[in-house]
Amino acid sequence: MSGTRRAAERRRPAGVSTVEPVGGRAVPGPRAQARGRRRKARRRRGAASAGTAALLAVAAVGWFGFGPGGLLTAHSSTAAAQGTPLPLPPRAQAPATPQGTPGASAAATPTGQPIGQQPAGDPHSQAPSADRSDRADGTFAAIPGLGTGFSAKIPAQSTQVVLASGAGKDSADSTVTLWSRTPEGRWRPGGAWNAHNGDSGWTADHTDGDLRSPIGVYTLSDAGGLKPDPGSKLPYHQDSDFVASGTGFNGESLAGAFDYVVAIDYNRVVGTSPLDQRKPLGAAKGGGIWLHVDHGGPTHACVSLTEDHMTELLHTLDPAAHPVIVMGDAASLAT
Repeated sequence: MSGTRRAAERRRPAGVSTVEPVGGRAVPGPRAQARGRRRKARRRRGAASAGTAALLAVAAVGWFGFGPGGLLTAHSSTAAAQGTPLPLPPRAQAPATPQGTPGASAAATPTGQPIGQQPAGDPHSQAPSADRSDRADGTFAAIPGLGTGFSAKIPAQSTQVVLASGAGKDSADSTVTLWSRTPEGRWRPGGAWNAHNGDSGWTADHTDGDLRSPIGVYTLSDAGGLKPDPGSKLPYHQDSDFVASGTGFNGESLAGAFDYVVAIDYNRVVGTSPLDQRKPLGAAKGGGIWLHVDHGGPTHACVSLTEDHMTELLHTLDPAAHPVIVMGDAASLAT
């Protein structure tokens, strides 16, 4: 080996392999090939690290947007609180109900109020809860319009109830319905009849001359009138003193108003003629309060019906049924 070649070999860095020509093409030696493989491995590891970082970044964005407390979650919560509907994703639209209202549901809230219904308001301004019978025979478990307080005042042995429900506390207009209790304890209504009550309405503390009908539950024990007994089942007292004279509050004639009467057992002696003037509670508490024939206007404190309806009552009310009248304005009776 010449000195020049030996000098060149001495100058070659240690660990670097020579490049041998193969077919006119330079081929790296073993050490160079190993070094190349190490570089490729480092590049692959770098690419993998970059991919991992990208995935972590995407995950972080998803968590930031949709995770608990994320911006999109917070936005949707705020929108819901403000009543702003949020769009549903495709193919996830709420199904329509049979009425065609998307998302309508009969599910109950924690309070038990069906979703979509208004909360119950003042019971006195609402329709009676039992406005329709739940039986095919037309009977009711309880008399509609009566609250638990007044329902409880009806004697257990009473199977006939005359309900006189006033249009308002200060109104002279009312509706009278005769209810009968069935053997199984349900209530069957008769017809509903227009009626009048005291000119100034109703009171829970009636006094003589206040022109208000007393609110309460009272027995019905005796009947009478100017005309002969039309077939009354209650004891009937015909008397020529059943005469009303003068005019009513609307200037109408009072003639015939007492042709037929049923005494309301308020401050009176039961078992006597309705004309009996005795007042166990004292004269200041008033008395002489009857169901009688309507004269076309308000009364002093009585409840008045047309003559044919008074005749029907006399034919129907039966002492064996222990009849009572429940009377008052609708708001009071609902309590």
